[in-house]
Amino acid sequence: MICSEKTIYRYVNGSLLKARNLDLPRVVRIKQRKTKPVICKIDPACYIKRTYEDYKSFIKENPDVQVVEMDSVEGVKGGKVLLTLHFKGLCDFMLAFIRDHNTAQSVIDIFENLYSTLKPDLFKKLFKCVLTDRGNEFSNPTALEMAPDGTKRTNVFFCDPQASWQKPNVELNHELIRRVLPKGTSFNNLTQSDITLMMNNINSYGREKLNFKSPMEALSSLFGQEVLELLDAKQIPANEIILHPKLLKK
Repeated sequence: MICSEKTIYRYVNGSLLKARNLDLPRVVRIKQRKTKPVICKIDPACYIKRTYEDYKSFIKENPDVQVVEMDSVEGVKGGKVLLTLHFKGLCDFMLAFIRDHNTAQSVIDIFENLYSTLKPDLFKKLFKCVLTDRGNEFSNPTALEMAPDGTKRTNVFFCDPQASWQKPNVELNHELIRRVLPKGTSFNNLTQSDITLMMNNINSYGREKLNFKSPMEALSSLFGQEVLELLDAKQIPANEIILHPKLLKK
């Protein structure tokens, strides 16, 4: 039988011969190699004209544009995950959406839903500029930027690698989410209604930087009450705000 030593070892391991792995001392000694998970490769071309330097140039040319910082918040590894959208600047308002998987398609689906809900004019006013990190879930910026009819609805830019500090507002606001959903908490039993309730409490919480107004009030004064209604955002009275895990205890 002409075959390599490696092939014979495979035949033994597959029980195709009378010999067994126990008959081969070296096989018993060697631990099975751990296989690395397959990581989706990101096409570097998606960053062309969307770098942090490009973002700064865009802001310089459009100083009054509303910037939205985008990020993800994980529960347990492999479980449901949140997409967060933080309105930087004068309102400090944040949206959060539950996703079954941390994929690019799940982010695209949320953008499509927001575009349909808010309608083109309002969507473009609110989401004219989006800044995010280089996570796999944001690796299809073209699908986020382009509307179904082929028109451009937003501009997506990326922070530099390992530079989450370039979008500090969304990172800081995650601390309020972690008051309700501490690290290590599973999101698997949560629904979008739960997340909306949590964000209504967070967005009703007054901020010193807003002269103790809430992000909810600030967003309404900038873009009108209609925006809150479309986003299912409801002001929670100050004495009823709960930023604690018990908020979502069922």
